[in-house]
Amino acid sequence: MRPRANTLGLLFHEGCLLVEEQHGIHSKGTGLFYRPIGGTIELGEPSAQALVREYREELNADVEIVRYVSCLENIYQIEGNVFHEITQLYVVSFKENALYKKKTFTVTKGTKTTTARWLPLTDLRKPETVLYPVGLLDVINQEICKGE
Repeated sequence: MRPRANTLGLLFHEGCLLVEEQHGIHSKGTGLFYRPIGGTIELGEPSAQALVREYREELNADVEIVRYVSCLENIYQIEGNVFHEITQLYVVSFKENALYKKKTFTVTKGTKTTTARWLPLTDLRKPETVLYPVGLLDVINQEICKGE
């Protein structure tokens, strides 16, 4: 296997971050975990363009790239298998202001459906909250210091 290049969008609103809720096996065990909306960068596709596409595909929502934030490299194991991701992070905003009023969103990835919701940043900082990729909370804290 080779490293996977992906992109995630940090979408902040009123002290919260929009995250997808997932249940299952992850690198810290089994159970609930969160990650921002985004996905795989296709060959030849710029990461910012991939992120806009992913929001459209997964949430049926249009976003604007506010700014590039950072790159995270995440190497992890699940059930003895090694995975390697290189993640481009951007701050994004909804183009349609009415979307900020929604409490939850249906996330569609092929035949799989999950939910995204606004998770308070205070909850993200709790030790029991599992947020991926590893290192993302540090990046978020730095962004908050910049004023989102």
